[in-house]
Amino acid sequence: MAGFRQVDRRIFPLQDIASVVQLFRKELVGKQDPDLALLSIIVGSVENSLTCNRIITPNDTDESDVLGEPRIPALEYEIVEALYSKFHAIIKGSIDLSIYGESKFATRELVKRVSDVIWNSLTRSYYKDRAHLQSLYSYLTGNKLDCFGVALAVVAGCQVLGYGDVHLALSEDHAWVVFGEHGEHTAEVTWHGKGNEDKRGQEVNNGVNSRSWLYVNGYPVVCTRHMEVAALVSAINPSLNMTSDAIEVANVQQQLLWLLYDLGHLSRYPMALGNLADLEEMSPQEGRPACSTLFQEAILCARKLYNNQHVYPYTYQAGYFYRHNMYKEAFETWANASDVIRQYNYSRDDEEIYKELMEIANELIPHIMKVVSSGHSARSILKDSECFAHLLRFYDGICQWEEGSQTPVLHIGWAKPLVNTISKFDAKVRSQVVILGQLVGDGKEGDSLNNNNDCCKTREGELISSLESRVSSGGGQAGAASLHPSIEALTAACSERILNRDFLLQGGGEPFVGTPAEEYAGTSAGTELVKIETKLPPKLILHSQKMRGLKELLLAEKLNTHAISLQLTAQSQVQVGKKVRDDHHGIGTRPKRARRE
Repeated sequence: MAGFRQVDRRIFPLQDIASVVQLFRKELVGKQDPDLALLSIIVGSVENSLTCNRIITPNDTDESDVLGEPRIPALEYEIVEALYSKFHAIIKGSIDLSIYGESKFATRELVKRVSDVIWNSLTRSYYKDRAHLQSLYSYLTGNKLDCFGVALAVVAGCQVLGYGDVHLALSEDHAWVVFGEHGEHTAEVTWHGKGNEDKRGQEVNNGVNSRSWLYVNGYPVVCTRHMEVAALVSAINPSLNMTSDAIEVANVQQQLLWLLYDLGHLSRYPMALGNLADLEEMSPQEGRPACSTLFQEAILCARKLYNNQHVYPYTYQAGYFYRHNMYKEAFETWANASDVIRQYNYSRDDEEIYKELMEIANELIPHIMKVVSSGHSARSILKDSECFAHLLRFYDGICQWEEGSQTPVLHIGWAKPLVNTISKFDAKVRSQVVILGQLVGDGKEGDSLNNNNDCCKTREGELISSLESRVSSGGGQAGAASLHPSIEALTAACSERILNRDFLLQGGGEPFVGTPAEEYAGTSAGTELVKIETKLPPKLILHSQKMRGLKELLLAEKLNTHAISLQLTAQSQVQVGKKVRDDHHGIGTRPKRARRE
């Protein structure tokens, strides 16, 4: 209880957002680590008092004081103290530390024991992820926790016992812990899906090695104590029902996330950045970065720190584009999300991302097609071959996700929306996409790299030839007699720099490796190359066997929709061998929250 007595009692009762933020700030900037139990109890109390059993009326709005500050039901010091004492009593009264030795670092047996204490005290009737069960407030008042809540409670329990080495590891739909002097050990402490409690205490290596999205190929967000505060704040759920949020709860979450952002504790946490961006889109704060900037920041974080193994930063951003009718950008970002999922093998544990991708394919994209197929929108993205290429790349990633997996992904429910969408692009638009799938190899491991290098050389030659022909056709004899300055600049740069493979293959990124866009864009070669690129057909490499098998059908003047459906749903393509794996293990993600698409 010593930790709780250090809390400034004068802040209580907590009855507005400012007082909650003030308490969090004191915990986050203090000399000691923030107290997870205390902060989880507080946000859980605020969330539950404003969402659970609340009667919603047509005139229901947030209650504000005379200055317009949203108010919350008063939270008294004595209530928080009582709940805090109860958690300490549960943990300390159930665990005899003398049997675990005198090391200041936790052991697997200790972590397992703490998780047993939490698990065995839960109500047995609800093992599903329902709203508002992620905080210690829910645990201490109703003996209920969702899977994230169990993991958080275990870490908070270890903190109560004095073990500062036990930390949360978060994927995009699962949580476990790391521990040891250097965080070198991992342990399951909660369940996922329909009751995997028997895994508690085990390492997560099997999940990582199976290439399941649930374990993000060894790149979870491994939290510091301050990032664990960000996790419990990011896990706040403002929802009243399927369609309405409690404005006050969303405001509390938004202000706390900005506090954590300002203190630098979101810089390694892509999903928390995505949550903050969502909140900013709904209620922009003056003087703060735009939500579009935050969405992009989350993507850059996932790319730089987590080897681009996270899907949700892209689906967050794509959802923003979709809501703002930026359909071409949405198509491209969904394709980028699919480029991440292609790195995994599908398993039944991946239900959440499966549902997300299926919603995109079977609801959001068809809705876009319906919108742009009528009225003044009829000549928009349907005449854009790049959008068609993005669509194919999206499905190619899903097909490759299926390859090497024990469970098929695609069925007729996927095929029908795909063929309907493809049919909206006429043959002239589809023919402008150059599919290079035949150059990727015959599916054997090790072929891709050499063939990609061949593609790079081919692409480079095409660009130079296009530049030459463009200049020659407009310059007559003078053009033929000497090279255009832009060609000279480009070829000179080629001798000094390595051409960027992504740019050569599919037009992504910068022309040269290690060259900032602003440096190259100012050159005559850069200007000319951009002009040429806009005139060339989009290049697309298909990696999955299913989509490569569809190449001729996809580009045919008259679509054979039946044949496309058969090829897409063919189960014989599923077991094509394991993907080449990249054994770089890193760290780093987020608890799942309600999505706003």
